[in-house]
Amino acid sequence: MLTDTKLKNLKPREKLYKVTDRDGLYVAVQPSGSISFRYDYRLNGRRETLTIGRYGADGITLAEARDELNTAKKMVEAGQSPAAIKRDGIMQIKGADNFADYTVAYMKHVRLADSTRAMKQAVIDRDILPTLGKKLLHEITTPMLRSLCDKIVDRGARATAIQVREIVGAVFTHAIDRGHSVPNPAANIKASSIATFDERERALEPHEIGRFFNALNATGAASSLKLAIKLILITMVRKGELTEATWREVDFGSARWTIPAERMKVSRPHVVYLSQQALDIMVALQVSACGSEYILPARYNPRKPMSNSALNRVINATNEKIRESGGDIEHFTVHDLRRTASTILHEEGFNTDWIEKCLAHEQRGVRAVYNKAEYAEQRRDMLQQWANMVDGWIDAERGKD
Repeated sequence: MLTDTKLKNLKPREKLYKVTDRDGLYVAVQPSGSISFRYDYRLNGRRETLTIGRYGADGITLAEARDELNTAKKMVEAGQSPAAIKRDGIMQIKGADNFADYTVAYMKHVRLADSTRAMKQAVIDRDILPTLGKKLLHEITTPMLRSLCDKIVDRGARATAIQVREIVGAVFTHAIDRGHSVPNPAANIKASSIATFDERERALEPHEIGRFFNALNATGAASSLKLAIKLILITMVRKGELTEATWREVDFGSARWTIPAERMKVSRPHVVYLSQQALDIMVALQVSACGSEYILPARYNPRKPMSNSALNRVINATNEKIRESGGDIEHFTVHDLRRTASTILHEEGFNTDWIEKCLAHEQRGVRAVYNKAEYAEQRRDMLQQWANMVDGWIDAERGKD
């Protein structure tokens, strides 16, 4: 009987040779080194051979071959020729487009922010098409996609590997929704099985941002909590900097929120340049504050600020709802929203000094001595672009789950 170890150790010879497994299944080893699963059977007095598939990372596994064998045996018992049925199927799809064509169709259809579209297209061109581009949809299997993701993880690009799984799955979903009867190879691969992130390095992917905020908006959480979580993401402030904020710090006319030095980690005033989206949230929060001096007053005592733990409780509850509905999202906290903004803005090519100023990080050493610039206009423009990106991802994920 064959095992994966035996299969991997099979060496090519001068002529084709066969190695049997069980129940009539065997492999044919070509002089080229190619190994294919086959099954010989008799039907209507005639001997036929079914080539089930090629073994390897870009083919099928031993377990899958055995499953296919069981299906073939049932066909023979019913008087059908599995080899003929497979030939007919191949003839029907010979004129079908390859995966690259379906990817083009998907990218034309999907709604994405410009920056997200550029990022996904780069992943498609660099990591997906060289391996999968010329294959037909039915030729792309779960083990094949898993192998591709593992190779990307091995080079240290975990976030890219998760993107590859996400994009391939989305292309297949797009094709299946349009009448193509093929299994989605990404369906049985969870993002968490490809890569996990240590708590101190967790940053959300764009699709996770979209998925989370759509799920958050569908929960029964207080509107002020929902708005606060988004405000932290698009302003890049610390949790405490928002939960203890008062209305006298906000200047609606100049679209600036100035956090006083005594509330800042670095003991210096910090100016947050409010995007249009952040201003809209501030207006909504002022209405719901009911005259409290705090932007986020406590639920039962408007003379006190909101509890520091309230936002994380809402995040955890929303993520649990996503998982209960079959979605896939890793644990994260409010603080990870700052890291998410920093990570994506760096990936988008924004200046590190602008990002560090928005995060109110204290610079040290020679750089701190010479860099006294505030980059006001650059930061304002970057935060507006960042808020637009976030809205684009939320719109793109709306209605998917």
